[in-house]
Amino acid sequence: MQFTTKIPIQKSCFPIDYDSKIMLLGSCFAENMGNKFAYFKFQSTTNPFGIIFNAVSLEKLIRRAVENRTFSENDIFYHNELWHCYDVHSELSNPDKDEFLSHLNSILESTRQHIVTLTHCIITLGTSWVYRNTETHEIVANCHKVPQKQFTKELLSISQIEESLQNIVSLIHSVNPTSNFIFTVSPVRHVKDGFTENTLSKAHLIVAIHKTITFCSLPTTYFPAYEIMMDELRDYRFYGEDMLHPNQTAIDYIWIQFVISTISEDCKSTMDEVDNIQKSLSHKPTHPNSKSYLKFKKLLNEKIQKLETRKSNFKF
Repeated sequence: MQFTTKIPIQKSCFPIDYDSKIMLLGSCFAENMGNKFAYFKFQSTTNPFGIIFNAVSLEKLIRRAVENRTFSENDIFYHNELWHCYDVHSELSNPDKDEFLSHLNSILESTRQHIVTLTHCIITLGTSWVYRNTETHEIVANCHKVPQKQFTKELLSISQIEESLQNIVSLIHSVNPTSNFIFTVSPVRHVKDGFTENTLSKAHLIVAIHKTITFCSLPTTYFPAYEIMMDELRDYRFYGEDMLHPNQTAIDYIWIQFVISTISEDCKSTMDEVDNIQKSLSHKPTHPNSKSYLKFKKLLNEKIQKLETRKSNFKF
């Protein structure tokens, strides 16, 4: 007897392994997956400019990095005692103007280096709804709590999203011809836009991604995170307290499906070793000076040293 609708997931033709260099971009679900990659010690970087929900804003940042167009004073503004940039997340905002610009350009340079060397780019789109600045007529990645009257809200068309995704693929491919792309749609529900509006938004994203994959000659694929959440995990026990974000159980389940479909079988034993070490490192002893715990620490350090010798990029 089966109590869920299983989502069929194909095995990737370009699997990820411990030699892969991975960049994850997009919504907060990209952060969830990025945390998993970091936990298992893959070579990955996640959202260098913070969470970005829409395809147009992602394209702007990728274009800036690939074309090496640095941020200037014209790209930033002062509001509520902080310097902000409409193209990046508010977590990067800074009270010092020069420090802010320097930090933005440092991230830009490191992002370009990641793009040039990456093997897999994982892009998670969150919404088709965007805000356009009425003064510049530019779509922003973040409103930074600027008064709402300075923006108009609009729904990106399927063709607009598709164009941005194709541009992202082309831009990255122009400096890295061997890069692979994995697209996914965030399972987070954006009900502040409205329930029907959220469904419409997700539909635009899914259609645009599949059109991009269909007509793209480069290695691109789709991982059905949204579909897994909507069908296999169709129960509120898999959501957080806000009933909008997947909880840790859901994130863990979707990650397992991702591993099955996208991670090389050769990695599984090493991932088990890493998991064992990570769990041991998080162990909090009742008696830290006891002989048994000191012995436990000694054996753990030996495991870490042995694994770090085999994998020089691992650091615990």
